[in-house]
Amino acid sequence: MQAATAQVKFEHRPNANPMPQAEREKAFENLGFGTLFSDHMAVVRWSADKGWHSAEITARAPFPVDPASAVLHYAQEIFEGMKAYRTADDKVVLFRPEQNARRFGASAERMAMPVLPEDIFMQAVEELVRIDSAWIPKGEGSLYLRPFMFAAETFLGVRPAREYVFCVIASPVGPYFKGGAKAVTLWVTETYTRAAQGGTGAAKCGGNYAASLIAQAEAVGHGCDQVVFLDAAEHRWVEELGGMNVFFVMNDGSLVTPPLTGTILPGITRDSLITLARDNGITVNERPYSFDEWKADAASGKLREAFACGTAAVVAGIGTVRHAGGEFKIGNGETGFLTEKLRNDLVGIQRGKASDKHAWVHPLAGV
Repeated sequence: MQAATAQVKFEHRPNANPMPQAEREKAFENLGFGTLFSDHMAVVRWSADKGWHSAEITARAPFPVDPASAVLHYAQEIFEGMKAYRTADDKVVLFRPEQNARRFGASAERMAMPVLPEDIFMQAVEELVRIDSAWIPKGEGSLYLRPFMFAAETFLGVRPAREYVFCVIASPVGPYFKGGAKAVTLWVTETYTRAAQGGTGAAKCGGNYAASLIAQAEAVGHGCDQVVFLDAAEHRWVEELGGMNVFFVMNDGSLVTPPLTGTILPGITRDSLITLARDNGITVNERPYSFDEWKADAASGKLREAFACGTAAVVAGIGTVRHAGGEFKIGNGETGFLTEKLRNDLVGIQRGKASDKHAWVHPLAGV
């Protein structure tokens, strides 16, 4: 995919009734994930005759959606997940936002949607963060950003829509998993699959997540935090969790992670951790890893640690794995040393506490 570039002028319509500071600070005392939202949103529209137009920063509000809107019937919808951080020296930064813009374009292509120019994606995100910078929590919290796009044309024919809405909303968040950084418990589903070759597994679209919800409910029913999917063809190879990529730490110090073959989301956190591991002289093998191998390696001690990663949770150690035939622990069932190190290295860069030699941190001027 070629990186598209363009500029639009955002009209600003500030919220006439923003949340009072005292009320906002009170809400920050008990942050969950994705339940509290900032005062504004960024919106850009697209139509076949006008292209990208009507860009604005406006008060967060519901969209009027016609009952025949294409998104409600044919699920043309994509999204991204990213964060704005407040660093130790009180600067506001984003982490590798150009990668989110690029992946958003790739998702749009796969879903037969117009590709949003990366410059417009960046403009929308930056302008929203600037106007709602007071919503970025200090300390361990962050401002979770949700860029998304959906088909808005009113019609019932089966074809790509001719009208779309792109929007960015923001939500101040705390830890993704309750209990913070403790090791999570996983359920390996042998009933449901997430994606198949030629499907939409590498696109960040809502349909992938809708299809995973029954499996996630299955995991919760077995007392687990997350579900693990195996491949659709053989039900043998580990692919990813319901919303995160997965890594395995072997007893020779190397890492193993499933390869990007089109069925797995190319995670930006995944890519960052691979780079950081190699910076530390750690061998990273992107190769197929079977569920049988996972069980055997955990039993023999060849597998020392495992962890999941993604924008929301960052890095979460995996302690216990349950499946239809029983369960097994990884190591001592706690978050491992290398897992903790890689997490600290990544968070240190994101929050301006560690050297950023790859220029991943994107500071926002004027905040």
